[in-house]
Amino acid sequence: MAVVHEREPVTEILRAMALDADVCGELVRAARAHSPEVARLTEAETRSHVLAMIRAAGAWFSTFDRVEEQDFTTALLLGADRAGQGVPVTAVLRGVQAALTRAVEISVDRCRTSGVPDSALLPVILRLKEYGDAIERHVINGYHAAERGPEHETSGLRGRLLRQVLIDGVVPRAEELARAGIRAEDGHSPHHCLVAEATGPGHAQRLMRRLSALRGVSGLVEGRVVGLCPRLPQDGDLEGLIVASPAAPLDQLRPLYRLCVRAVDLGAAAGRHGWYELTDFAAEIAVADQPLLGSHLSGRLLSGLDPSDAFHRQLALTALTFLDNGRRLDQTAATLFTHPNTIRYRLGRFQQITGTSLTDTRPDGRGGPLDTLHWWWALTTWLGRG
Repeated sequence: MAVVHEREPVTEILRAMALDADVCGELVRAARAHSPEVARLTEAETRSHVLAMIRAAGAWFSTFDRVEEQDFTTALLLGADRAGQGVPVTAVLRGVQAALTRAVEISVDRCRTSGVPDSALLPVILRLKEYGDAIERHVINGYHAAERGPEHETSGLRGRLLRQVLIDGVVPRAEELARAGIRAEDGHSPHHCLVAEATGPGHAQRLMRRLSALRGVSGLVEGRVVGLCPRLPQDGDLEGLIVASPAAPLDQLRPLYRLCVRAVDLGAAAGRHGWYELTDFAAEIAVADQPLLGSHLSGRLLSGLDPSDAFHRQLALTALTFLDNGRRLDQTAATLFTHPNTIRYRLGRFQQITGTSLTDTRPDGRGGPLDTLHWWWALTTWLGRG
């Protein structure tokens, strides 16, 4: 295709859009303005899908592979989620189309601002339209697949109950809890909130069946599999990335749900899989939600490092891996597939540049837990992982 030579700038534009809160807000407003049924849902439910689709568009545009070979899991889950909420498919598509149209408008405007020639814009528009058409097809497929499910009506009840408890902070009446599957004797008991990153409709259905077997209630909320369970499953019972909150009464689960969602987002971005308790992400959530402080910390501790210098980035990565491995040379070397002497040399060069040794624990407290946290936070931010 003639636009191949423009692929890199366009890809970077799409990636920047995915990180721009103002752009995401515009697309959410467009979807809600053109679909009153979607507007009745929370903004967070629309925003999570919009963000995922923009990010997928950037990855897809960079490959120029065939549409059929791309991952449209988010679109399938969007369709299934809206079916469970009882939103008519026509209303879903109005919202999707409005958001996609606004995304194309913003993309074209930013391409022009970035110097992409007008001669290359038509292929870009056609390529984005191809992506948009594929999104719509998969939304429809996900919607109809959920409709054909044998427990569609029950799943709708469960989804509404989960949104009441976890998004609205309202505990339904005992009759409503019973209809959704929470037994009378469990209605006043503490429950764990589980949030999982589904990789597709089939995976989502398997997760929900496993949670239901634990006397729990599960469904799709904001595009993720969410469950309320009076007890936790055994390790290995569930596949994928799952985060579970401590047990709490139903009226106290709303803030825990938000923290679980944050943990899943951070874990997915880091490529994690498996079973985690919410507290496993305590430090990462705290660090990630204070980016300004992390930036100032990295500026103070790592001012001697140059982000554009590949060797300096290698030193920072080595230092971070060293901290991640409990300051063990052998484990750090194994993780980075190199010799311990190489690690020792890099840490020595790191000390020369920053003025601080990460290998020594001193009586003034430096090298202790808080000092380690500060260095880990600074390095993570400096490397662009915060």
